[in-house]
Amino acid sequence: METSAVASHKKEGKRSKMWIIFVVGAILSWGVYGPALHKGQVQLGNPLKALLCVGLAYFLLGVLVPVAALSSQGGVHGFSTGGSIWAGIGGALGALGAICIIWAFKSGGLPAFVMPLVFGGAPLVNVLVSMAMHPPKEPPHPLLYIGYILAAAGGGIVLYYKPA
Repeated sequence: METSAVASHKKEGKRSKMWIIFVVGAILSWGVYGPALHKGQVQLGNPLKALLCVGLAYFLLGVLVPVAALSSQGGVHGFSTGGSIWAGIGGALGALGAICIIWAFKSGGLPAFVMPLVFGGAPLVNVLVSMAMHPPKEPPHPLLYIGYILAAAGGGIVLYYKPA
């Protein structure tokens, strides 16, 4: 049985570029995430209150939206054990990242420092973990390692020359 993604791919005849819109959405959402979270935490006066608001938002967007969408597609069923475990681990890691950002702010970090470090370091970790989980067929190009150095240097430059 064909999945809708395969059927859609065959209809188009080529790969859709729609994913780019969602990448831009994630960039914009997460780019504003730190400053918005910090402002909320400061105004609430307690990082645990901010975390509770994050959890509520995760529930509203991460539980109610997919339940409604899956219900409109025939129901909420057919979860594999392995997929559920890995998706749950991913969700827990996302929530843990939010907790770490909140605690970084609580400990005196500011969005102009915290977020560039997080968003500069996370892609580097992502590539290493992705290569470990899905080993490339060929060794990485040597420029990958230069990219790592440039990304780290770029993060340092951004932090050093950030606006006061």
